[in-house]
Amino acid sequence: MTLLVAGLAAAPAPAAARDFEIEDLFRIRRITDPQLSPDGRRLLYVETDVQKEENANTSSLWIVPAEGGDPHRLTRSAKHDTHPRWSPDGRWIAFESDRDGKPQVWLISADGGESRRLTSISTGASQPVWSADGRRIAFVSAVYSEFSGKPFAASDALNRERLDAREKSKVKARVMTELLYRHWDSWTDGLRQHLFVVSFGDGIAGEPRDVTPGDRDAVPTSNTFDGGDEFAFTPDGRALVHTAEPVPARIDAWSTNLDILSEDLGTGGTTPLTTNPAADGLPRFSPDGRTLAYRAQSVPGYEADRWQLWVLDLASGTRRSLTGDLDASVDSIAWAPDGRSIYIVVAEKAASAVWAVPLDGGPPSKAWWGGSVDSLGVSPDGEWLYFTRDTLMAPKEVVRLRKGSSELAPVTRANAGTMGQVEMARPESVTVPGEGGAPVQMWIIKPPHFEPGRKYPLVFLVHGGPQGAWEDGWSFRWNPELWAAQGYVVATPNPRGSTGFGQKFTEEISRDWGGRIFVDLMDCLAWLEKQPYVDPDRMAAAGASFGGYMMNWFQGHTDKFKALVTHDGTYNFDSMYGSTDELWFTEWETGVPWETPDFDKFSPHRYAANFKTPDLIIHNELDFRVPIGEGEQLFTTLQRKGIPSKYLSFPDEGHWVLKPQNSELWHRTVFDWLATYLKNQGRPPASP
Repeated sequence: MTLLVAGLAAAPAPAAARDFEIEDLFRIRRITDPQLSPDGRRLLYVETDVQKEENANTSSLWIVPAEGGDPHRLTRSAKHDTHPRWSPDGRWIAFESDRDGKPQVWLISADGGESRRLTSISTGASQPVWSADGRRIAFVSAVYSEFSGKPFAASDALNRERLDAREKSKVKARVMTELLYRHWDSWTDGLRQHLFVVSFGDGIAGEPRDVTPGDRDAVPTSNTFDGGDEFAFTPDGRALVHTAEPVPARIDAWSTNLDILSEDLGTGGTTPLTTNPAADGLPRFSPDGRTLAYRAQSVPGYEADRWQLWVLDLASGTRRSLTGDLDASVDSIAWAPDGRSIYIVVAEKAASAVWAVPLDGGPPSKAWWGGSVDSLGVSPDGEWLYFTRDTLMAPKEVVRLRKGSSELAPVTRANAGTMGQVEMARPESVTVPGEGGAPVQMWIIKPPHFEPGRKYPLVFLVHGGPQGAWEDGWSFRWNPELWAAQGYVVATPNPRGSTGFGQKFTEEISRDWGGRIFVDLMDCLAWLEKQPYVDPDRMAAAGASFGGYMMNWFQGHTDKFKALVTHDGTYNFDSMYGSTDELWFTEWETGVPWETPDFDKFSPHRYAANFKTPDLIIHNELDFRVPIGEGEQLFTTLQRKGIPSKYLSFPDEGHWVLKPQNSELWHRTVFDWLATYLKNQGRPPASP
C-alpha cells in the first residue's frame, strides 16, 4: 500500500473559513471553453451562473488579458451564450445563443458592442466554426432530411411548417420505424444533424447551404465520440471535413463506426479520409495544411477502446499512429504553431496529463500532470499552453503553462472570493491491493476539522461508466468535498474498469460487472475498515449509473452497509437491453440476450432474495440511457420485501440532475438519508 497527498490543489483556507455547503454549488461561477485570440493577447471564455430562483442557468461571454487580469463581460443575455469562436483576423466573435428562443449563430465585435443574429434558420443553428480566410462559417442544424436536397428557402420553409404543425397538433403521438429514436434525455423525432455553410463578409452573412444533405447525421450523435468541434474547413477553404457514419444507414444505435469525411464545397462530392471500422474523429489540420491529425479507436463496437493519435499525410495518403506505445487514451488535440509536434490530453493515474508528441515519431514528452485538464490551446508563438484546470478542492479556472516550466499561472480567478471563504479537506491518495494483487487507487477525503483518534462514519462512492474514474477534479453533481463536509470520511476507489491506469485495467470490467471489480471494491472497503478513523459499524455506499448498478449488486452480495443510495442504476439486464438508447454499449458490456448464454449472470434482479439494506432510489423520467423502469423495479422489490426504501424521481431530468432547485432537493434528500442511518440509528433527522 502506498500513501500520498494530492498535489497541486488549492492552498489551505484560513482558520476562520467555514465549511463547504450545498449553496456554494450555486455560488460558484462555471468557467468553460477558453479561446485564445489569433494574436495571443486576449482570452475569450464562457461563464455560466446559476439563477436559483428561476431554477435555471445563464451563460455569457467574457474576455480577459491572456496573461491574466481584470476580465470584461462581452455579452449580457438572460439565456445561454456559448461556443464562442474568434474570426481569423480577430475582429469578430461568432457564438451560439438561444436568447430569442431556438439557438442561432450570433456575431459580436471583439471590441464589444451590440450582438446581432447571423442565422435565422427554422431548425436552429449551433457550434459555429470559421474558415481560415474568415469568409465562411460552418454550423450544425437538426433538419428533416427529406427536405435537404431543395434550395435553402424552400427546405427551411418546409422544416418550419412541419415543426409548427407538430407544435400545434393536439395529438402528440410518435411513430418510430428505426433506432435511435430517443437519446439521453430527448426524442430525435426523425431529425438529422446536418452541416451548413454560410458566406460572411463585412459583418454580413449570406444564405446558408446544407453541405451534407440526405438521410444521415453529419456529426456524432453520441457525446461519447464527440471530442469538441468534430468538423473543420480545409486550410484552402475548398472542403469541410467532419466526423460521421461512413454510410447513410441508421446503425448508430449498435455501431461505433465513424469515419472522417471530406465534403467538396464546390462539387458537393464526398470523399472518405478514413475507413477504419471503429471510431475516428476530432480532425485537426496542421498549420501548413499538409497533415491531418485525428484520434482513432481500433476495436469496433467498444466505446472505451483506447483512442490513439493518428496523422494523415494529405498528399501521399499515408497514415500512422503517433501514440501506439503510449498506454493512454487521447482526449484532446492541439497543434504546436511550428507544426513539429502535437499536444494531447490523456487521463493518467486519477488525474490529467498533457503530452507533447513529435510529428517525426520521436518519443512523447510530458508537459504537465495534475488535476483535471480540458480545452487545450497553444499561443501563436508556441511558448504557452492554455487550458482549464480543476481539482477535488477547486472548480475550473483558466491557467497557462510556459513551455518547459512546471508552474501554472492563473488567467482567471472567477471563484477566488467564494473559495477563499471555504475550508476544504486535502484529499489523500492510497493504493490498495485488489483482486489478484492488482493495485487499486483510491481517494480519501476526511471531514473538515478532522480530529485524530476519533472514529467517523464512512461513505463509499462508486463511479459511473463503468469506464470512468474518480479523478482529481471538481464536480457539481457528485462532489466528495461536499459529502465530507457533512461529517463523513469519503472514499472514492478506482477499481477494474477505471480509466487512466492502462488499457488492460480498463478492459477488465467488460462482461464481468459483478466479478473482479466487486472484489476490488471489497478489498478497498476492508482496508478502510482497518483505519483507526473509520467506524466499521457506520458505513454507507452510493453511486450513479454504473455506480448505481453496483449499489444493486451490493444489495444481493454484501451486508457491510447500513444504507445505500442508488442513482440511475441498472437493475434488470433484460429490461435494460430492450429499453436503453445506445445498444452498442450494452451489447459490448453484457452481450445480446438471445446470443449470450450467461447474459444475465451479473443482473442484480436475480439476487433479490438476498436484499436487506435500506435504499434510497433516485431515477428520472427523461433518462433514456438507463430508463426509469430500472428504478421502479428496484423500488417495487424493496417495498414488497418490507425493506426501508425511498424513491425520488424528477419528471424534468435525465441521467443527471442539472436544474439548481432540483439539485438542492437531490442533495438534501441524499444527506438526510445518510444521516438517518449513519448518525441517527435509523431515525430520520429532525426537521429544521
